[in-house]
Amino acid sequence: MFANRRLERKVDALHAKLDLIMTHLGIEAQAAAVPPRAVPAVPRGDGMAEIDALLAQGKKIHAIKRYRELTGCGLKEAKEAVERRYPY
Repeated sequence: MFANRRLERKVDALHAKLDLIMTHLGIEAQAAAVPPRAVPAVPRGDGMAEIDALLAQGKKIHAIKRYRELTGCGLKEAKEAVERRYPY
């Protein structure tokens, strides 16, 4: 499950880099066969309550892991989001 998300993020990053290179070279890209991925949503309700409970127990790493599971975002984004929520 995590491996698939990680590979998808890597492929998306490669697509973005390729698009930048093609734009720089003045090459027009063909219509994309795959729509771009949506920005991960912030967990609401029970998801954030679970993350808050983990943080209250001092389990910051578990909270970051759970945030990643709920949103599908990367490690850095999850860490920053959790730290904004509970900066201690």
